[in-house]
Amino acid sequence: VAFILLAVLGAVNAAFTAGVDLSGNDRLMMLHKVSMIQLLPQAYGARIAQTPGVSDVAHATWFGGIYQDPKNFFAKFAIDEPYLDLYPEVLVPEDQLEAYRATRTGAIAGVDLVKKYGWKIGDKIPVQGDIWRKKDGSSTWEFDLVGVYDSDEKAVDKTGFYFHYDYLEEAANTGGMVGWYIVQVEDPEAAPQIAEALDSKFANSPAETKTSTEKAFVQDFAKQIGNTGAMIQAVLAVAFGIVLLITGTTIAYSVRERTNELAVLKAMGFSDRLVLFLVLAEAVFIAGVGGGLGLLSGALLVQALAPALSGYLPVFYLPPESLAWGGAFVLLLGLLAGALPAFQAMRLQVADALRRV
Repeated sequence: VAFILLAVLGAVNAAFTAGVDLSGNDRLMMLHKVSMIQLLPQAYGARIAQTPGVSDVAHATWFGGIYQDPKNFFAKFAIDEPYLDLYPEVLVPEDQLEAYRATRTGAIAGVDLVKKYGWKIGDKIPVQGDIWRKKDGSSTWEFDLVGVYDSDEKAVDKTGFYFHYDYLEEAANTGGMVGWYIVQVEDPEAAPQIAEALDSKFANSPAETKTSTEKAFVQDFAKQIGNTGAMIQAVLAVAFGIVLLITGTTIAYSVRERTNELAVLKAMGFSDRLVLFLVLAEAVFIAGVGGGLGLLSGALLVQALAPALSGYLPVFYLPPESLAWGGAFVLLLGLLAGALPAFQAMRLQVADALRRV
C-alpha cells in the first residue's frame, strides 16, 4: 500500500509541476504586473522585438469558452503566427500546419483531447464564449479542426486547443489587447538582464509588465497550489516509517522463531558474515516482493486514472524518477528492516542457541 501511495503521489506531483523541467531558460514570459488576467497592448510586440538580445516574440490570449457542457473543460488559446515556432516540443504535421495557416477559423488540438471527444480532421468544433463575445452579440464560435499536435515529451499538455488570434480580433472587440507575451532570447545566460530591460521599457505605462524565464513562471504558478513536493515527502515519510516498523518486527520475529536453525547452520560451518547476508537477503526479498507489487499496482492505477482526470490534470503519469526512487526505497527498506535481526543472528552463539530449543 505504501508503494502504491508512492506511485500515485509521484504522478500527482508530476501533474502539478508539469513543464518545469521542459520549460526553456531561453523563453521569457511577460505578463501584466498587477495580475496575469490583466491584458497587455498588442502594440508591445513590436517594441519587444526591437530589444537587443530578443530573437523572436509571440503572444497568446486565454479564450475560456464552453464545449457542449461546462464540465467539458480544456484550455483554449488564441495565438499569433510565431507562437508554435517557439515551442519545438509541440509537433504538428507540416501539411496540417499549412492548412492551419490557410484557414481563418482553423484550430489545432492536442492528440489526447481529440481522442477524448472523438474528433477528426475536418470537424467543426462549436464553443460558447463566456469571456469573449462576437461584435454582433453572438456567443457561438465555430472552429475548423485542421490539425492535431503530439509530442515526444510526456510533460507536454496534449489537451490544448489553439486558434488564430486574428480570428478573435476580427470577430470580437479585443481592443488591441492580448493575454501575455512569449519572448525568445538569443543567449539564455542574458535572460535576467533582458527581462529587466523589457520591464524598464514599459515602466510607468498604463500596463506595466513583469517578465521572468518560463521555467521560473511555471515554478511560481505551481507554488500557488502549495509545495506539493514537501507535502508528498511528509506523507511518504509517515507511511514508510510505519512500514519499516512492521517489516522490521516481522523479520525479527521470524529470526527468533528460527534460532535453532541458524545455530545448526553455524554448527555446519556457515560463517557469521554468511548468516548476516542470508537474513539481510531475506529482508530485501520480502521488501522487494511487496514493493515491486506496490509499484506495479500504482503504475497501473495511475494509467487507469489518467483519462478520468484529464480535464483537471492533463499531464498525469508516473515519472521514471519516481520508479527509480521506489526501487531505491525497496532496497533501503529491506536493509533497514533486516539490519538489527541480521546483526543479532550474526552474533548468535551456537551453544546458547541450541540450549533454547
